[in-house]
Amino acid sequence: MIKAVIYIFLLTINLYSFNIVEKYPSYSYVFNEFSVDEDYIHNYDFLTFIQKNSNRYKNFYKNSIKRGGSLIPTFKSMLLEDDLSDLLVYLAMVESGFKLNALSSKSATGIWQFMSYTAKHYNLKVNSKFDERLDPILATNAAMRYLHKLYNDFGKWYLAVMAYNCGEGRMKKAIRKANSDELSIVIKYLPKETQLYMYKVLLVAMIGENISLGFSDDLNEVSDIYGDEVIQVEVEAGENIKYIAKMIGMKSNNLSKLNHHFKNGIIPVSLPKYIINIPSDKVVDFYTQYELKKELNRASKCCFISHFVEREDTLNIISKKYKIRVSDLIKFNNIKNGKVIIDKILIIPVSKKMFDKFLNKVNK
Repeated sequence: MIKAVIYIFLLTINLYSFNIVEKYPSYSYVFNEFSVDEDYIHNYDFLTFIQKNSNRYKNFYKNSIKRGGSLIPTFKSMLLEDDLSDLLVYLAMVESGFKLNALSSKSATGIWQFMSYTAKHYNLKVNSKFDERLDPILATNAAMRYLHKLYNDFGKWYLAVMAYNCGEGRMKKAIRKANSDELSIVIKYLPKETQLYMYKVLLVAMIGENISLGFSDDLNEVSDIYGDEVIQVEVEAGENIKYIAKMIGMKSNNLSKLNHHFKNGIIPVSLPKYIINIPSDKVVDFYTQYELKKELNRASKCCFISHFVEREDTLNIISKKYKIRVSDLIKFNNIKNGKVIIDKILIIPVSKKMFDKFLNKVNK
């Protein structure tokens, strides 16, 4: 009787495994990229997770793509150029659902969900003016460095993935307790959250790669959501995201989503220049509209006025008074850290009309 029950149980598992293989033919490729043995497709816990959650994570995948699908080509390209599997993009999807401003209950922030101390360790600036964890490109660069480190420490990608979730110390402790680093064994010594995290990454990757590899019929419409790549361009301190968006023919909200790391949509004045993210199909507009307008605006400033800095003066106050851009004020006076010094004389580039206006005031 017991043997019959065991036989029926094993037969049920094998039949369901066969259905999963039929449903997700991409599993072999996904498992290989994450250093997982192909036999893991028969693992009871993993099969149970897929059975209960397939529909849920198909919807999660669709919603994630709608939010940040345009970033996927860029992320995959960055990963491949850094000698990493492009399937690691699914970590970001599971971490944040591609919500660029995602914030966890533990204060992990951004698309890769960095804690502030980890972010700073990987050279992401986090301060009151801007938070580079919210920059999808800079955060991905930091995540790649961290993933390289984790792989060097553990030697298998599924271990690196789980360590990304639970921490290096806990991963090492689990391997010691299990006396093994095999996935089916060591995963049982990790927190439930990390176990589910590994299952989610594998399942979402299988869903995504079914589409990428052309195995999917019912999700073909999702592939149409993928947009153009995002690239980086250089802008000057004090620039306004809304102004740039207007110049390149974008809605300011859409451009802000790609540059969530700037507080209030203003490029920090503490740096002379900064990098922002724009869709690649807006590059021509950026250089023919934004850059050209900027240069023409500077060319129109034929005259100079001296300004004596008083206690109440700020860059914004001075720029409004003379109707010039903060970026021009910073550039012409080589202002450091976005601060003006009391009693210092600034050189203000102005148009002929503005110069005549101030000249008339002086002569009265």
